[in-house]
Amino acid sequence: MFTGIIEGVGKVRKIDCEKSNLLITVQCDFAHELSINQSVSHNGVCLSITDLGRDNYTVCAINETLQKTNLKLLRVGDEVNLERCLIAGSRIDGHIVQGHIDGKSQLINKEDVNGSWILTFKYHPKHASYLVPKGSIAINGISLTLTNIDSKSHFFSVAIIPYTYHNTNIKSLKNADWVNIEYDTIAKQIAHLHSTYEE
Repeated sequence: MFTGIIEGVGKVRKIDCEKSNLLITVQCDFAHELSINQSVSHNGVCLSITDLGRDNYTVCAINETLQKTNLKLLRVGDEVNLERCLIAGSRIDGHIVQGHIDGKSQLINKEDVNGSWILTFKYHPKHASYLVPKGSIAINGISLTLTNIDSKSHFFSVAIIPYTYHNTNIKSLKNADWVNIEYDTIAKQIAHLHSTYEE
């Protein structure tokens, strides 16, 4: 379990194919604190560490993960948002994030509004019931608040403060780029119960 508060930005140093899987080696400042089989969120995707280096580590992304996330689009040198799992008793400064991606969304517009940024994304209509006004959403693992939902055009927007912009890979996003989306787990549970009740 994670909180969507990014600890740091790692850099992809190596990508190897292993059958239908990808072995992704990431360099980061806290690599020396990690251990084999520890869970780390990569752009919101929970992956287990399979190998450790002095200032880097390797994770394995299986084919199912690659099909549902933007990890297969990674290239050497790309930045990745990183967060270690929540420690029991710690403050949840973001919201409850499982590291289980619901799908990808495409950036439609990125607007600089004189001190902050508004990012607008296209979402799949089947996920409409997961979007709650002023509710939480994780984008590339970042805990954010929905500021606008356009149910007719299937767009949603989030506002980005300067600290988040400069300390995550949000700053590198361009129009038409794909991001990983995890909708709020509480909203998903309520939507599921409602659909089950209707049946």
